[in-house]
Amino acid sequence: MSLARFPITPAQIDATLAEFYACVREHPGLGPVFAAHVEDWPEHEAKISRFWRNAILHEGGYDGFPQRVHLAASDVRAPMFADWLGLFDSVLIRTLPPDTAAAWSDLAHRIGRGFHMAVQVRDGTGVPVLR
Repeated sequence: MSLARFPITPAQIDATLAEFYACVREHPGLGPVFAAHVEDWPEHEAKISRFWRNAILHEGGYDGFPQRVHLAASDVRAPMFADWLGLFDSVLIRTLPPDTAAAWSDLAHRIGRGFHMAVQVRDGTGVPVLR
């Protein structure tokens, strides 16, 4: 029995991320921000692949704190998440079957909302939700 959130292979995850980061490097708004923080693109892509493989396939192998990393990067601003997610969605649609693209997009948007809110709180432009 698979524990995967939705049907996708590790190779599909890797190929999607390779395409996404190729697009990021060319993006006028996101490219410079990523370039300021990513020194080794193959290592970055491998690390993010481990993140998504863990999030989707429950493979383990990722032990980072992605929200903390984004919060520490003072040049990451809340409006950038709309560009990031829009670009990511366009790559998902081009590289994956529709149901898989939609499922991964939903997961990315849920994660992105959390990052977006955290950056807004960091910058004093959002209000934390207390429950």
